Amino acid sequence: MDDPVLEPIKLSDFLHSRPPPKGIDVLCKLQHFAIITYAVDPSRFDGMFPARFKLDTLQINGEEKALISVVPFIDVDFTSAVYPFPKFTMGQTNYRIYIIDKQTNERCVWFLGTTLDSWTLAVPRLLWNLPWYPGKVKFDCEFDETEQIYRKYKMTTEAAWAPASVELTQSKGAKIELLGFPDTQTGLVYLTHPLAGFYYRRDGKLGTYRVWHKQLEVASANVKSARFGLLSRLALVTEKEQQLPHSVLIEPINEFTIYLPPKVEK
Repeated sequence: MDDPVLEPIKLSDFLHSRPPPKGIDVLCKLQHFAIITYAVDPSRFDGMFPARFKLDTLQINGEEKALISVVPFIDVDFTSAVYPFPKFTMGQTNYRIYIIDKQTNERCVWFLGTTLDSWTLAVPRLLWNLPWYPGKVKFDCEFDETEQIYRKYKMTTEAAWAPASVELTQSKGAKIELLGFPDTQTGLVYLTHPLAGFYYRRDGKLGTYRVWHKQLEVASANVKSARFGLLSRLALVTEKEQQLPHSVLIEPINEFTIYLPPKVEK
């Protein structure tokens, strides 16, 4: 595997203006957005994605590690980016591994799948064969606007595919610490700014879609308790390891543009 020592990079080099939305592109705000990341042995991801991609690894305490994140949030004002359209609100959790596309050398993510709490699941699941699964998602959160921290953050998902529960805590002024990266900015590019995602469609074909967002204004948080059934079932992160994340980043709300429909890669 390639030498995983990372060179410092600047987030400003990866920011660009929003590509104009068209057609069925979607605009949505993501509330209670968290990125809960685990650093594990790269061998746990053997065979999970095509040879076109490689793990984007790093060195932590002299050991090579690959990263996987659980990303829970509530879709707020999910609607067309182009036309007048009803707005939807729904809980969602994404599961993603950090990879590099060897064809383009772009940092991106490999999606294991998503749980979604909405009848609209039928569209991505049936029309586009996305690996999206139903789940009953509940958030119980209290954000202190004055102190700009969460006093409470709990999320639970009842689901056959990926049952989950997590409770996060936050302390005012806590610094973001991202082990294995040469500096915080490099780590934020890696963890918060992949704009392309790839996945196996439910029919086995390789799919991809792209998003756009501004720089995310994340803050540091901690895991009080976590239980992610998918990570345990696939033997990617043990339940014990789930209590000790590499990092937790959180933002009360942000806005994403999602470019649709997803594409099938040849």
